[in-house]
Amino acid sequence: MREPEPVTQTMKISEVKNTLSSLVNKVYRKETRVLVEKSGIPVAALVSADDLNRLQQLDRAWDDRSKAIERFSQAFADVPTEEAEAEVARIIAERRQRRAAEAERQPA
Repeated sequence: MREPEPVTQTMKISEVKNTLSSLVNKVYRKETRVLVEKSGIPVAALVSADDLNRLQQLDRAWDDRSKAIERFSQAFADVPTEEAEAEVARIIAERRQRRAAEAERQPA
């Protein structure tokens, strides 16, 4: 079972300064995340090391996918849009069929 998500609280930077030690403990225990405001503008956040690691992994995955899309775009730069879209649709359909076939072979 997945842990409940920590509550995000918004605090002024002056409040964060005065309670930093206890906030760090709450963040470490995954009880809270803190959105820090300066002059009413969100400028930073206190999150657990696990949250930061997950964010970094998501960033890397996003970068990898973005690069793959860019490579695809370059490979099909001289192909008419309709033809490229048809090829993408064919690839997606083929992949879905493979996944469905794999799921059927898996024991229940």
